[in-house]
Amino acid sequence: MTLHDNPKVMLLMGSDSDWSVMSTAYDTLREFDIPFTVEVSSAHRTPDRTVDLVRNADKNGVQVFIVGAGAAAHLGGVVAAVSTRPVVSVPLSATPLSGLDALLATVQMPGGVPVGTMAIGKAGAKNAALYAVSILALQDADVDKKLTEFRSKMEVAVAEKSQKLKDRLNTEV
Repeated sequence: MTLHDNPKVMLLMGSDSDWSVMSTAYDTLREFDIPFTVEVSSAHRTPDRTVDLVRNADKNGVQVFIVGAGAAAHLGGVVAAVSTRPVVSVPLSATPLSGLDALLATVQMPGGVPVGTMAIGKAGAKNAALYAVSILALQDADVDKKLTEFRSKMEVAVAEKSQKLKDRLNTEV
């Protein structure tokens, strides 16, 4: 499921150049069949559009926002300022500071306006989507089952990798 008429998650980024990282969240949401939508809107260049998108998303049933932003990274804060839904931010590497500026800007939200902050880059985008899935799983048994299965598959994969490494090392001795 991709761009859906009744999305539960909005993927929002400040620029289309952020897609190279945020597509990881897209792929993860698709893996779980979570209905979502994708938008590009800037906290600084298009603040009115951003506020309108968020308020309309709230009215249309979006339950979680995943926001990707670099540099000053104010997009997550703007979304959180106008919505009571959970906002999960992915700091992006868009300046010579390699995303540290975005991380610090996002994680330093004032008390009362929470924005969950993930790691910089693709790992953060994947975890943001998984965090959104976890939030949705609280009210959806099918999503919870898929998340449990996903975690079980990861557990099995790690055990298999461990055994393969041991087998390789045993043949070298």
